Amino acid sequence: MRQTFLFLLLLLSTFNLSAQKSLLQSGPMLGYTDMFETMLWAQTKSEAKVQVAYWQKGKPTERHLTNTVKTQKTEGFTAHLLADEVQPGNWYEYELRINDQPVKLDYPTEFQTQTLWQWRTDPPTFRMAVGSCAYVNEEVYDRPGQPYGGDYQIFTSIHKQRPDLMIWLGDNTYLREPDWNTRTGFLHRNTHTRSLPELQALLASTHHYAIWDDHDYGPNDSDGSFIHKELSTEVFKDFWANPTYGLPGMGGITSYFQWADVDVFMLDDRYFRTPNERKFGEKTLLGKEQIDWLINALSNSKAPFKLIATGGQVLTTFVGNETYTNLCPEERLHLLKLIEEEGIKNVVFLTGDRHHTELCQIKNEAGNMMYDLTVSPLTSGVHTGDEQNLLRVDGTLVQKKNFAILEFSGPKQARVMKITIFDSDGKEQWSKNIQSE
Repeated sequence: MRQTFLFLLLLLSTFNLSAQKSLLQSGPMLGYTDMFETMLWAQTKSEAKVQVAYWQKGKPTERHLTNTVKTQKTEGFTAHLLADEVQPGNWYEYELRINDQPVKLDYPTEFQTQTLWQWRTDPPTFRMAVGSCAYVNEEVYDRPGQPYGGDYQIFTSIHKQRPDLMIWLGDNTYLREPDWNTRTGFLHRNTHTRSLPELQALLASTHHYAIWDDHDYGPNDSDGSFIHKELSTEVFKDFWANPTYGLPGMGGITSYFQWADVDVFMLDDRYFRTPNERKFGEKTLLGKEQIDWLINALSNSKAPFKLIATGGQVLTTFVGNETYTNLCPEERLHLLKLIEEEGIKNVVFLTGDRHHTELCQIKNEAGNMMYDLTVSPLTSGVHTGDEQNLLRVDGTLVQKKNFAILEFSGPKQARVMKITIFDSDGKEQWSKNIQSE
């Protein structure tokens, strides 16, 4: 009788585990992390109670719990879960729970907190993945003909690199015609992309930060006139877990974070821009207020590398498509001149959009080098045309699906950023070291 009871108990437990896993739509995903807190994210298929249990690696008996979230349809059944009983410089294992039952996953679930290195040691070495333009096919809503997306194994290749964090440089999903006029459409598209099986292991063990570009903001080439830009902002907040969204009182998704000794400025190149085809009046891409904030923040930064993430290319001299040079040359020159006049060193723009990868560099009149690393695409179509870009570093043009790994290392006074570009199968395409000035 006892054996029968134990068997039924085991059977019921197995059924519960399976039932809760079947409620999981996508994730868990790691969002921002700092010294005293980490944000986690998950999505269910229907209304459910979600929570995360976590413990310092190697100490499974000392468990902590995040807040509990009851997922809602209007938010795409997403949950933001705060782990705030952590200490700096530690690794934590975690367990997702749906309706009070643990969800068994086939890959490790771990997160880290940032290290308190200041006044104690040299900054830690860390590795950052970078990419843009992730199109996931859905035939019924795609344009007829050859599928635009593919090579989804790129996310497995990124995961194999075990980066500490990943920055998504926009076009992180591609809204289609049925999507961009309703909340239902926005939620559908973001859910469809986030649920890609090849993406799940990467989401669960690398910390993710994101900006947007036109395709995950609204229609192609969309701008500040997009009538649903507040809806777009709400859904972006639902699906990403950045530390902040937008400058005070301004709207949009501008943000900032620091990892070790590197400062990352995350810009919004859609919410404030004027239409590309506007013929009269002042044209803007980033807007005066956002540029003023950026220059102030850069001037205050002591970081050996100042990374500026924005959707479109900044330094390229190619006059075409949605490059800064083509759309807003006056604002571009104004921004670069301010950086020069303020004597701001070690500026690296991280950009996407263009469906090819290249590194641009220029020395301004103050004698400081500036760089623009464009990394695109992850899974969408590839641009194979030949563009005239006078600032491109020889040998850095890649016209296939690819991603970047940036490694920051070295002592405090001599930090080095190593850029390595990999194709979708994880094969190295090129590598370059940049020394901080």
